[in-house]
Amino acid sequence: MKSFYQEIAQQHQDFLILPKKKLIHQFIDELFSVLFSNTSKSFGNVTIIEEKFTELEIQFNELVLDFEPKNERSQQQTKTFFEALPNLHKKALSDAKTIFAKDPAAKSLEEVLYTYPGFFAIAIYRFSHQIWKQDLKLLARTISEYAHSKTSIEIHPGAQIGDEFAIDHGTGIVIGETVIIGNNVQIYQGVTLGALSVKKGEASIKRHPTIENNVIIYANSTILGGQTTVGRDSIIGGNVWLTYTIPSNSVVYHKNEIRVKDNNPFPEPIFYSI
Repeated sequence: MKSFYQEIAQQHQDFLILPKKKLIHQFIDELFSVLFSNTSKSFGNVTIIEEKFTELEIQFNELVLDFEPKNERSQQQTKTFFEALPNLHKKALSDAKTIFAKDPAAKSLEEVLYTYPGFFAIAIYRFSHQIWKQDLKLLARTISEYAHSKTSIEIHPGAQIGDEFAIDHGTGIVIGETVIIGNNVQIYQGVTLGALSVKKGEASIKRHPTIENNVIIYANSTILGGQTTVGRDSIIGGNVWLTYTIPSNSVVYHKNEIRVKDNNPFPEPIFYSI
């Protein structure tokens, strides 16, 4: 066992010492809370908000240094991220309003902001994408995977997603690194926007599809390939498997025959495989 212990010790010497994930989760939860969750009367006070953002800036700067100890630009990275927050907040709030407008089950905007996993996943994507663009990629991935763990919605921080994005239900959605999504796109649970090939040598090329403006993608559809484009104003029905480009104003659907017969007596044998 001693050789095993030595191997583990060497591994810890070789790898970057990273912060405990709960510190990152705490930062994200506090940022999300102050921006979107009206859980404290004190947040109605401008002075309290200023103090809270000062605390968050300190936390973020420490995280940057944890992930990149030799980063002499940590303060500039922090400044860049927090200067981007007004626009990120505006985009995410627009996403929430779009979800509310499209979902007949939503009774208020507060319900979307406070309870919808789809909105949480989108908002955290907005933060992580900004961090990804600042070339803090491991921190961005850690943040996006936190949202994934809480919502079962996986949005890679490298994906490019336009305005007024809506996720309904959301469980099982996968959006890959090089996906491009236009404005006013709505997707449902179980949708995969993925790659046709997972070869490591293709890491630097576009591997995932492009979804143009005003597209709806219904549940459990799979759209694959970096050369695949779904044209604007199209509808992708449930359970579709798509690996090629379709033009604008298309309707794509999976034809599934369901037959109903009288079961007394049933006219033909059925073989069940469990």
